[in-house]
Amino acid sequence: MLFYGTTHEHAPGKFESLRKMTDDFEIAAVVDDSPRGSPMYRDHPWEPTGCPVVSEAEAWRVPDIDVVFVEVTNCDLMEIASECVARGLPMHCDKPCGETMDAYRRVVETCRAKNLPMQIGYMYRANPAVQFCWNAVRDGWLGEVRFVEADMNHAYNHDNYAEYISTFRGGILYNLGCHLVDLVEPIVEGMPRRVRTVMRPAPDDPDWAKSCGVSLLEFPSADVLIRTSAQMPGGILCRRLRIDGANGTIDLCPIERFDGERLTLSMTLQNPAGGYAAGRHEIDFGVQTDRYAGQLAELAEIVRGERPNDPSQYDHDLKVHEMTLRMVEGCK
Repeated sequence: MLFYGTTHEHAPGKFESLRKMTDDFEIAAVVDDSPRGSPMYRDHPWEPTGCPVVSEAEAWRVPDIDVVFVEVTNCDLMEIASECVARGLPMHCDKPCGETMDAYRRVVETCRAKNLPMQIGYMYRANPAVQFCWNAVRDGWLGEVRFVEADMNHAYNHDNYAEYISTFRGGILYNLGCHLVDLVEPIVEGMPRRVRTVMRPAPDDPDWAKSCGVSLLEFPSADVLIRTSAQMPGGILCRRLRIDGANGTIDLCPIERFDGERLTLSMTLQNPAGGYAAGRHEIDFGVQTDRYAGQLAELAEIVRGERPNDPSQYDHDLKVHEMTLRMVEGCK
């Protein structure tokens, strides 16, 4: 496999996950895209160790590549994804998928026509607690969903983060809010009929910073509140997914954790459902050790032909991106 990029914020963690997955992946080379000078959230590019590093001019001369991991900066993702599609290469492409719909749609529809796997780097998809939430909604345990709150804050405190995040029209809602849209899409039906978004600087950030955003998406049968902030004490441990239905509520907070503590959620049911009695339940998913491995293992199975390339995933991914762009289209 080819690991294309050193500048995406997920690149170092994903690289380390792949290095542990020796039964599934062999990293032939890492492509250094840092000479592009595209906006990135680190002061300096990440420097991988333990495998060959090649330039972009050398990238497509690396032999025997059967899958590409696209980990360039956010504004360059669709360019490299298009290269992969043109070469007929399956890919894992990080998010978000560009600030226009047309470029992304062209890539996805070409993949669909070629039955080419294109996995988007929404890291919560293989999270067992998130999957529990999706299954509970799908199987009707909560009844009709009426309200969803999704929160993805952090406290990176990098010196250049406010400047970096403000290079995007949708700021932090574009960069992080897309993860939350991916969480929400399986929970609510249809597209929002109205979207109201407020973008402002997070506390202590400059007046021009797009580092705090809130969006209310009004669906025909439910409302969804999405919140993002770059200055939230507690960071990753404050991220939340809460689902309120006619028969109960699920509260997952934090959404993920890798501090050695067990990942849990609470579910409260008005009437019995799914084998659970009425009342409050704490569901324990154990200690989690890797945010990426589950999703990456699925891609390996698809590329090897052990798992079908689900065509419905193309539609889901297009819908997530369309909803993300609608959420941020009013941002100045």
